Amino acid sequence: MQKLVFLFLVLISTTINAQDSQLNWLLDFDRAKNISKEQDKPILVYFTGSDWCGPCKRLKADFFSSEDFKVKANDFVLLLVDMPRRTDIITPEQRQKNIVLMKKYNKKGSFPNIFGLDSNGKVLAEISGYNMMRDTSYHFAFLDKLQKKF
Repeated sequence: MQKLVFLFLVLISTTINAQDSQLNWLLDFDRAKNISKEQDKPILVYFTGSDWCGPCKRLKADFFSSEDFKVKANDFVLLLVDMPRRTDIITPEQRQKNIVLMKKYNKKGSFPNIFGLDSNGKVLAEISGYNMMRDTSYHFAFLDKLQKKF
């Protein structure tokens, strides 16, 4: 029975990781700007605290992991800026890059926070937080607004 439970947990965790891998989240801002310029797409920057931020975890599950978002994601260059508390989640080099982006765009340090940028890094739109009702309609409206501004 324990082996069966273990196998089930491994299968679930593999499925969750496979879902995340369907989205092409970049970690390098310069690369995101270059791709944005080449493909004529806005950059969607997601500031998260992946291991400690409850609303970030819920937003990931409800919004970013949804089939609707996966379809819309093709219209954006995705950039993930993670600020975990655990030191083994991202490299020290990545943490420094993320701190630079935090200082430039997320000065208030609010999580989750999503910015829409053009290929030069100019802010086009921003949405912060995630409501307790787990209503993603605001986030989908944000994507539509960002596309119109780009």
